[in-house]
Amino acid sequence: MKVFDYCPNYTPSRVKLCVLSGLTVALALVPEAIAFAFVAHVHPLTGLYAAFMVGLITAIFGGRPGMISGATGALAVVMVALVVQHGVEYLFATVVLMGLLQILFGLLKLGKFIRMVPFPVMVGFVNGLAIVIFLAQLGHFKMPGPDGALAWMTGMPLYTMLGLIALTMAIIYLLPHLTKSVPSTLAGIVAVSALVIFAGIDTKTVGDMASIEGGLPQFHIADVPFTWETLQIVFPYSLILAAIGLIESLLTLNLIDEMTDTRGMPNRECMAQGSANVVTGFFGGMGGCAMIGQSMINVSNGATQRLSGIAAALFLLSFILFASEWIEMIPLAALIGLMFVVSEKTFEWGSLNALRRVPKSDAFVVVAVTVITVFTDLAIAVITGVIISALVFAWQHAKHIQMRSYVDAKGWKIYELEGSLFFASTANFQELFTPRDDPDEVVVEFRGARVMDNSAVEAIDTLAKRYVQAGKRLHLRHLSPDCLEVLTNAKDMVELNMAEDPHYHIADNKLG
Repeated sequence: MKVFDYCPNYTPSRVKLCVLSGLTVALALVPEAIAFAFVAHVHPLTGLYAAFMVGLITAIFGGRPGMISGATGALAVVMVALVVQHGVEYLFATVVLMGLLQILFGLLKLGKFIRMVPFPVMVGFVNGLAIVIFLAQLGHFKMPGPDGALAWMTGMPLYTMLGLIALTMAIIYLLPHLTKSVPSTLAGIVAVSALVIFAGIDTKTVGDMASIEGGLPQFHIADVPFTWETLQIVFPYSLILAAIGLIESLLTLNLIDEMTDTRGMPNRECMAQGSANVVTGFFGGMGGCAMIGQSMINVSNGATQRLSGIAAALFLLSFILFASEWIEMIPLAALIGLMFVVSEKTFEWGSLNALRRVPKSDAFVVVAVTVITVFTDLAIAVITGVIISALVFAWQHAKHIQMRSYVDAKGWKIYELEGSLFFASTANFQELFTPRDDPDEVVVEFRGARVMDNSAVEAIDTLAKRYVQAGKRLHLRHLSPDCLEVLTNAKDMVELNMAEDPHYHIADNKLG
């Protein structure tokens, strides 16, 4: 996998592709940003401004060209409690602090650790988000009833909506077989919008959600007291939002890396996203992170350069400033059809067959992460998946420690250890030895083993104590020199040979 080319050669055809893809993404961003603003109990323009500013800054400075960022539902569901209890001004302060935490994360170069997320967790994450994208569209099938409460569509409005959705999806799927000069996603939106407008079809439009007309974002310092009490309110929310935003963004970055066979720069993405949220917080936006649905639209169009994200953000701003009347006429059915296609293409359908072939533990992780993503949130799902995978790994490797023993010509008992000695395998390690039955001289050979952590060192110390209490002499061979530094009971039993002894370090966590 090569590092992405951050200075591509923009040919006229490439510029055209990026601009048209950016237009498609911008159209899809409008109802999403409005919907997430409603979820967070803030004004629709608060969501649209966030989509513009976060999208623009991350497109210019981020570590994954082609990835689209903006206001997201994963963040909105956390923000709503803060807004309801303390007001929107506290949200702006929270978004600024959230951005500073993300910048710190990037400066500490912690973004690389996202590559430690196991593949089954990635599959569960992708499948869960595909389902979430699909379910998020179902809310558009509700209309206010006579009593003002939302109720599911029935009759002609429902049939009209379904017909327009089907037409949009058909254009998106079939047009590439005829021509690829125009992104099929954009063609689907334009064609269905033209049909609805010129045929006078009565159906829900973007304008039925809210007006998107507005001006330029204005600089605004959050109107909150700068006190310790305020920090106590906003910091927990900032920390949670920063974590969710980074997890969603870095996993989306990983996904696009795999799709394009290139490698993005996670630490750069962390700092860009943090900077974007700091700016957004000072300009009346609700903050944001990577959006997998819009990113999939962009990448599927082949627009994997910065220009596509920049174009999307600028188009979105132009909608707010100059074209709100036209954008509000777009039927929601066209955008719903687009997101249904995104959901279908995002879901890893091959994983359904693979579940029967992969180890049961991996299949369980895939299903668990998928379900948790749908019913709770992304951060909990990913963290749970990583913990389950780590426990499974530890359990499996704990069973792999093996011992071969024999008595040599001198009458000494030789134990040759193979495998990894760490916290999960120390119990099995102790059971391999029989101090009472062994001869006076015993050798434990660590040439084929690796001491992984301090729990392993403690187990060696405990073993030494057992042999001392039994009146036997224990010899420890081919331990790494750093083990000697932390041994207590067994320190005098280590036989060092610098020419042959291993040179690894306990709990070495260096990453390439």
